[in-house]
Amino acid sequence: MKESDKNIENLIDKMMAETTLESPSIDFTSKLMVQILATEKSKVKAYAPLISKQIWFAIAAALITMTIYVVMTGGEKNTKIDALYAVNFADLLPAITISNNILYAFLVIPFMILIQIPLLKNYYERKYPL
Repeated sequence: MKESDKNIENLIDKMMAETTLESPSIDFTSKLMVQILATEKSKVKAYAPLISKQIWFAIAAALITMTIYVVMTGGEKNTKIDALYAVNFADLLPAITISNNILYAFLVIPFMILIQIPLLKNYYERKYPL
């Protein structure tokens, strides 16, 4: 076994002595940098919001229109339709009471979320800039 290892090692030494080191072409670095810069430019994407400005304007217009309609009509009710779909939740769930802690949580949590969203957004924009 030792004899074969020595033969293999001698063969490898002989092959390594016969071969020369390959060297890249003179402009290898410049060609490589051009390819790298081309791939980096293709990865950049423009920011596009999830909801466009036109949709926000449509939502705002719809809300304003509904508000004006309710104010102008005085909130008139159709008693026939109201009688069909009227549900008195106080009659359905008379034994349920809401504690002050839960009430405060329902009031405070949305405000906390509204505060945390901009803070987290700024944090991640600073940590991972585009």
